[in-house]
Amino acid sequence: MSKGKILYVEDDLTLSFVTRDNLELRGYSVDFCEDGFSALEKISCQSYDLCILDVMLPKMDGFTLARKIRTFNEEIPIIFLTARSTHEDKIYGLQQGGDDYITKPFSIEELVLKIEIFLKRSKIQPRRETKNELVRFGLFTFIAGNQKLIFGDVQQDLTYREAVLLAFLLENRNKVLRREDILNAVWGNDHFFSSRSLDVFISRLRKLLKADPSVKIENIHNVGYRLLVVDN
Repeated sequence: MSKGKILYVEDDLTLSFVTRDNLELRGYSVDFCEDGFSALEKISCQSYDLCILDVMLPKMDGFTLARKIRTFNEEIPIIFLTARSTHEDKIYGLQQGGDDYITKPFSIEELVLKIEIFLKRSKIQPRRETKNELVRFGLFTFIAGNQKLIFGDVQQDLTYREAVLLAFLLENRNKVLRREDILNAVWGNDHFFSSRSLDVFISRLRKLLKADPSVKIENIHNVGYRLLVVDN
């Protein structure tokens, strides 16, 4: 019985052969693609437990591929495996939807450990349910269950994670929330990469909410965040 089905995208055929062989020996089922375009086609019609993406891929780079995957699958863990090792590259990878970032050269043991952590986490954490009700705040209307944010005539579709995060902030509007409380409520853990993802999602929500100056997400130094809603 397979321990998990993995989509592995890498254009270095020698490296990919060694990596696939090791993962399969450890009980994983691995589908392999040499370019981003083929990988997108494959994941669009098949189900996977985790993705391993090189960044420098032909036809479609790994960052672009991750962004496209996130448009229809917000939950699947994505690990970038790449020679690009600068701090800026790592942050950018997280912003594009990655959950972790391993630099080449890497050890198979490190990769397998990361895979096991993500697969275990995804199996034990249920999706946080959002009620399908209208919530009005400032000039916005939020429909959590449908993942929609409405401002005037403009309707914005949110991702699952954006909707859950906004719902949690609204449940605790005008309250200071600790980072770890937000992470445990929305991500189900307070690990480092979830924490970096939180900052990315807060940034996304801030951009969506900036149309109404009476609504803002405040950064509370060394503590967390507060969704401030000024009633008119």
